[in-house]
Amino acid sequence: MARIGYHASHEQFAPDALLRLARAAEAAGFAALSCSDHFHPWSERQGHSGHAWTWLGAALASTALPAGTVCCPFGRYHPAVIAQAAATLAMLFPGRFWLSLGSGEALNEHITGRPWPSKEMRNAALTASAEILRALWRGEEVSCDGPVRVDRARLYSRPERPPLLLGAALTEETARRTAEWADGLITVAAEHDTLRAVIGAFRERAGAGRPVYVQAKIAYSAHGDAAARALAFDQWRTNVFDSEIAADTETTAQFDALAARVRPEHLDAHVRISGDPGRHAAWLAADLDAGADVVLVHNVGTNQDEAIAAFAERVLPMLPT
Repeated sequence: MARIGYHASHEQFAPDALLRLARAAEAAGFAALSCSDHFHPWSERQGHSGHAWTWLGAALASTALPAGTVCCPFGRYHPAVIAQAAATLAMLFPGRFWLSLGSGEALNEHITGRPWPSKEMRNAALTASAEILRALWRGEEVSCDGPVRVDRARLYSRPERPPLLLGAALTEETARRTAEWADGLITVAAEHDTLRAVIGAFRERAGAGRPVYVQAKIAYSAHGDAAARALAFDQWRTNVFDSEIAADTETTAQFDALAARVRPEHLDAHVRISGDPGRHAAWLAADLDAGADVVLVHNVGTNQDEAIAAFAERVLPMLPT
């Protein structure tokens, strides 16, 4: 299994630039790809929001790496449409495409004009969506009138093996719930004991055979810690709020207004900031030690080429393959 992957942020870069960076990451030795799935960026400074599913087809065709994304399957999407898109990618790129499901953020999902559901309602829709995806991938005709409505949907083009279906979780409670339906877990990097506890909660219910993916937010600069912090503050200060605020805030402008009170030091709890490649290697090694099977590195700065080159030369060679 791939160990260290590269995360492509559609909020921060245009799709053509991200495709070039994906190829550069593969050449540098990264072993997997992931990408965000946003309709809006978190801030005006980021300023992009390419279509993740279109891009994934290009990325999978342009590299030999496994790739996937985290999406909310029931807001601006419908689980039957996501099942169809995922089945097509799994047929075109057998064994390489994976999909993770999460409960979504109003930032992206409010565009349909429907009221934003409560977390409880979103959790119910998430579980129902996972069941719908699996039934469609089995070739069943699906009709249901629960948290998500489906009327006589059936997939006629299906892969021999359905894609790996991960569940997104940030807490131990959500990780346990995710284990009831997901093939694996995706979570975010945290302090060693916290990350180990989240992974442990998932494996307590799921057993040891299901993979765990971890997304690690980092900021690196060859010019030192202060330069890395400036890059992180410029691009990622809208991403320091708790999960409830992040899920319920509806517009880019609202996120920018909230971030007006954020100071550079507030990013330390959310982004691994260092100009020392050895420090980044140690952080990633700790993620693997905590139980991660795959760590997806998201450099939140705009200096992607610089960071990719540094990781190729001084970080990836220090980590187990």
